[in-house]
Amino acid sequence: MNARRLWAVMLKELRQLRRDRITLAMIVGIPVLQLVLFGYAINLNLRHLSAAIADEARTAGSRALVMDMLATGVIAPTHVADTPQEAMALLRRGQVSVGVVVPADFERRRIDGREAVQVLVDGSDTVVQSAAVQLAQMPLDNAAALANTTGAREVTPQQIRVVAFYNPERRSAVNIVPGLIGVILTMTMVLFTAVAIVRERERGNMELLIATPVSRSELMVGKVLPYAAIGLVQTTVILLLGLLLFRVPVRGSLLDVYLAAVLLILANLTLGLLISTRARSQFQAMQMTFFVFLPSILLSGFMFPFAGMPKAAQWLAELLPLTHFLRLIRGVMLRGASLFELWPDALALLAFTTVMMTAAILRFRKRLD
Repeated sequence: MNARRLWAVMLKELRQLRRDRITLAMIVGIPVLQLVLFGYAINLNLRHLSAAIADEARTAGSRALVMDMLATGVIAPTHVADTPQEAMALLRRGQVSVGVVVPADFERRRIDGREAVQVLVDGSDTVVQSAAVQLAQMPLDNAAALANTTGAREVTPQQIRVVAFYNPERRSAVNIVPGLIGVILTMTMVLFTAVAIVRERERGNMELLIATPVSRSELMVGKVLPYAAIGLVQTTVILLLGLLLFRVPVRGSLLDVYLAAVLLILANLTLGLLISTRARSQFQAMQMTFFVFLPSILLSGFMFPFAGMPKAAQWLAELLPLTHFLRLIRGVMLRGASLFELWPDALALLAFTTVMMTAAILRFRKRLD
């Protein structure tokens, strides 16, 4: 073992790493990214869940009760519903996570000691369901004091009932399996097309493509379509296994499930194409794909509740296709919503696909340099 030759090899490796900007970025970026995401953006202590308030009683007692619930910080009023049916519609469309329903005969129910309030919860996310259960156990001091002034009985926790919809058994697989469709499609589709253009250069096929009359747009679209079919096959496999092994339901239209999958597949494929036009080798393309996949899986709401993240992390998550797909697929499969009811997220995926495809076409040149 010659120390001089060993030092020469080490010095050569360090200089090579310095020239490789992607590897250098991973050396510093991955620890920083993971530390920030896990330490700052990931939060299992949910607060300020979006809620719809349906107060049909409209009395001083019902208003005091609702204010006590809001004071806990567990829910935040984002919608006002005139009827329980409107609250359920908002819950099905995913616009709220919790619905508070105070019936018109609230005062009589409170005096009689019967169930006086219902808290409707989107139980497809078990973490949200657990957070909402706190509302049934809270001390309603203001409402109790108001009741005592009129000689009525004190409101007890048993008079507040939490009703979980879409996953009453609280099975984690019901929430995870639909999300796995998006995670697997993100991981495979982005990677497949991220190496597409680079592979042509490394194998020497780019010379042949330059000699053909194929345009940039035709080449880009032609690269995407075969993998779109592969993505649909993967979706079918996951749906079948989810049904057979974990009894995950498909409450909405199966056509809407596949349409949502197509939207995510196209978004991921076009993102992969854009990466492919930037990468210089297949290994570099895989490295760049990792920087997309890590934030997607952590910030989209697949592993950790979206509502628990700070606003800055939520804004960043809105730029990721997986975030919008999870809302679509869980809304269709678990809550029975239609794709039309979830149109904002479908439109976001279409816009993302358009921007990424346009950028990939503009960046690609039929040249070897």
